[in-house]
Amino acid sequence: MWRVWAAGAIRRHRRLLLQPKVLARQAKDRLIDCSARPLIMGVVNVTPDSFYDGGRYFDAAAAVAHALQLVEEGADLLDIGAESTRPGADAVSEAEERRRAIPVVSAVAKAVMVPISIDTSKAVVAQAALDAGAVLVNDVTALRGDTAMVDVVARTGAGIVLMHMNGAPRTMQQAPRYDDVVGEISDFFEERIRFATAHDIARRQIILDPGIGFGKLLQHNLTLIAELHRFMQYECPLLVGVSQKSFLGQLITRPVQDRQWATAAAVAMAVDRGAGILRVHDVGNMKDVVQVTMAISQLTIRSREAQHA
Repeated sequence: MWRVWAAGAIRRHRRLLLQPKVLARQAKDRLIDCSARPLIMGVVNVTPDSFYDGGRYFDAAAAVAHALQLVEEGADLLDIGAESTRPGADAVSEAEERRRAIPVVSAVAKAVMVPISIDTSKAVVAQAALDAGAVLVNDVTALRGDTAMVDVVARTGAGIVLMHMNGAPRTMQQAPRYDDVVGEISDFFEERIRFATAHDIARRQIILDPGIGFGKLLQHNLTLIAELHRFMQYECPLLVGVSQKSFLGQLITRPVQDRQWATAAAVAMAVDRGAGILRVHDVGNMKDVVQVTMAISQLTIRSREAQHA
């Protein structure tokens, strides 16, 4: 029995280190490549009501400076958003979201070569951001919101994050219920992948995000992290966002600004279970967490292979 389990564990750990690539439209058609190691996506909130920074980077100049600082700390990608998607957040108009986001995307794209993601569910905002230098659309509605979004992604060849969310940001935490959270999100991913590919979005453009904290209770979030490897069957990079979130606060009863070590633990577990992209606020420290976790995982593989050769 041990030999059977160990062989399966080795195969699983190999898969964790063989994340697929996703195409990113940029100056030289560079790839967002998760195959060598998990990537760190730094968060830039150009909003007055971010749950984490409370609007510290709402000013465009402050947001650009923050983005450049995240790159200095080692961010592999940047996710720039101008509409809060925290639980209970109010919607922002298309015009206001463009006004906030596009100058920041444009300035950052001119200053650094790291791929830029636009965190939006509006097609017009996504198109403007892609024109300004973004290469990836992080759509919390997974192409279920703005019907024009699928055409923007298909026509531009941009990467697209398909995230699971139960409900809408304003109401998603009102008693979410699942009979089988992993199974139901697996069904969701299958349906969304079919929809995207049927509308001329190549599979290599797709990134999957189980939506930690988006319409989930504590046990749902913990289960998704523990069972993350089950989503690797779709052969799309897995993006995981656990940074400073409220489910961590439920476990350690600490305010948002004091959840960095809880975030580190969740990031390490997500990496061990197959995360290809980690969306975080604290880039420098979480990059260290990823590096150490990967080193231990690789050593574990070699050790088990040697024992059962």
